[in-house]
Amino acid sequence: MALFVVAILILMVPSSHGSWSWPPSPGYWPSSKFRSMSFYKGFTNLWGPQHQSLDQNALTIWLDATSGSGFKSVRPFRSGYFGASIKLQPGYTAGVITAFYLSNNEAHPGFHDEVDIEFLGTTFGKPYTLQTNVYIRGSGDGKIVGREMKFHLWFDPTQNFHHYAIFWSPKEIIFLVDDVPIRRYPRKSEATYPVRPMWVYGSIWDASSWATEDGKYKADYRYQPFVARYTNFKASGCSAYAPVWCRPVSVSPYRSGGLSREQYRAMRWAQRYHMVYNYCTDPKRDHSLTPECWA
Repeated sequence: MALFVVAILILMVPSSHGSWSWPPSPGYWPSSKFRSMSFYKGFTNLWGPQHQSLDQNALTIWLDATSGSGFKSVRPFRSGYFGASIKLQPGYTAGVITAFYLSNNEAHPGFHDEVDIEFLGTTFGKPYTLQTNVYIRGSGDGKIVGREMKFHLWFDPTQNFHHYAIFWSPKEIIFLVDDVPIRRYPRKSEATYPVRPMWVYGSIWDASSWATEDGKYKADYRYQPFVARYTNFKASGCSAYAPVWCRPVSVSPYRSGGLSREQYRAMRWAQRYHMVYNYCTDPKRDHSLTPECWA
């Protein structure tokens, strides 16, 4: 009995952030509601095929001085739940981006939409930063209005696989980590929300110019290859080819949709203790371009 009490007290000790050691239960686990798919059934290589290998439905992609690698879903979607369990490489990974995201860049080059989960590489002894981002009808020519929120996770993402997901519906986008909602992006207007079909992507690539502390630390190929592993792929929803009456999937326990009180509580915990950047509170940003922040 004494050992049990001690164990409970240890679990209740705050972490170095001043947060509890684990998030409150969201009360609902949407990842369990969607069937995993074979990589080859739902995805195909996009680039760097020689830097990609598949073993029992666990995909490994890597970056070295010659190339990175990426993959893409076979079908485009107009809404859905998109997830993968990912394990990152420990050690020095500065300048390297490991990503899982939605985009229609190939269909609308220079004027595309994108919803990102990106792991920003790091230096020895520092945690990975998970960056979430949404931008609408942007491009790589300086016209992008990024909507970044960044987190340091409550676990080490290099030790085990963890499930990362994007839920995209006609009403909202929700980012989830192990079924804990960490961010909700509501549809305020068509001008600030992606409404055109998007494909699901994953990639690893060199973004030394900005990925780690705004480009202070670059990719160092003495530590190559930089490896990322993906498994437990999920892509469920209304494809771009589905009839108009296709009913969007949900990450809510309610038939009417919307996050539950427990899910909101878990999201507030994640943002309070683990969010390290919010574009809406950045005084250097031009918030006339981000009206969703005004409320």
